[in-house]
Amino acid sequence: MLNYEYPPLGGGAGNATRHLLREFARFDDLHITLVTSSTDKERTEKPHDNITIHFLDIAKKGSLHYQTSRDLIIYSWKAWRFCRSLMNEESFDIVHAFFGIPCGVIAYLLGKPYIISLRGSDVPGFNARFAILDTLLFARLSRFIWRRAKATIANSEHLKKLALQTSPGQAIEVIPNGVDSVRFHPNSEPRNGRGPLRVLAVGRLIPRKGFRVLIEAMRGLKDIELTIAGEGPQREELQRAAGGLNITFTGAIPPEDMPELYREHDIFVLPSMNEGMSNTVLEAMASGLPVVVTGAGGGVKELVKNGRNGYVVQPHAHDLRKALSTYSETPVERRRHGSDSRKQAETLSWTVTARQYIRHVQEALKA
Repeated sequence: MLNYEYPPLGGGAGNATRHLLREFARFDDLHITLVTSSTDKERTEKPHDNITIHFLDIAKKGSLHYQTSRDLIIYSWKAWRFCRSLMNEESFDIVHAFFGIPCGVIAYLLGKPYIISLRGSDVPGFNARFAILDTLLFARLSRFIWRRAKATIANSEHLKKLALQTSPGQAIEVIPNGVDSVRFHPNSEPRNGRGPLRVLAVGRLIPRKGFRVLIEAMRGLKDIELTIAGEGPQREELQRAAGGLNITFTGAIPPEDMPELYREHDIFVLPSMNEGMSNTVLEAMASGLPVVVTGAGGGVKELVKNGRNGYVVQPHAHDLRKALSTYSETPVERRRHGSDSRKQAETLSWTVTARQYIRHVQEALKA
């Protein structure tokens, strides 16, 4: 398995990989070696008898939650060389690459059958940061890599549709992220509308996540507190923009503290400009929170049934402000939407997600 990010590095894809490894550990006839990036020195861990994780030193600098082009280039070179050496010592049947670029390219160069998990920014057109490279190189390279994979998998229908614009006719299956609905659960004692409305937003502090718009939406709102949890290069800019508003920046939160963070709040907001399938939205739903997402948020719209467990709004301050005001004024609706969020989250699990991936591995090996 190849993924250039793994906790504490990265975001949703790294967390998804960690959850899948926990599920894969239950299968004695499945042996997985993950090659990922380290925050400092090179090391090897063995969290389960059938799971080995190699952390490569990419001389990481800056935010742990944002991978630069330099980071990706160093990982790609080191991972390719490391995997070739590893293949001389061990026998592998198949490669599972998280992200078509760069991990899918590495998988192709290794000469083994491979499957690809598309996550978002690796799909041309998803991230404006790569617009020029998408046009000049990535679109053509993605088509080449995807069409030679034994399976190409997207984590949402939205991401699949976007990928098909690059590679029309491509066979792409959707396997959504799961959620641990035991670890993430509702507060046993709801606040029943007492005190100010507590709103939570979680994510990397980068422009694509839309936090600047959410901050603007807070202007003029009364009896509402906003917590923004996460780290990233935009933090200082966002803190300046939030001056004088009832907004708290927590920085990065350890994974073990996230369930309690959700339970301390009433509403979850994801104002993102684009998403594949957000782990944070799933965790908020499992925690019994109504969710507000933007219509530009891509795959997250597939999780929110407008008017049932939350609202899908336009990525504008006015629309976000209106949704937050509605929840502030209608605690009964807030509780009903939170209950529906929880019910929907209970139908999703990492166990189901893991079994779907295993099915693709088995089919690829049979072929």
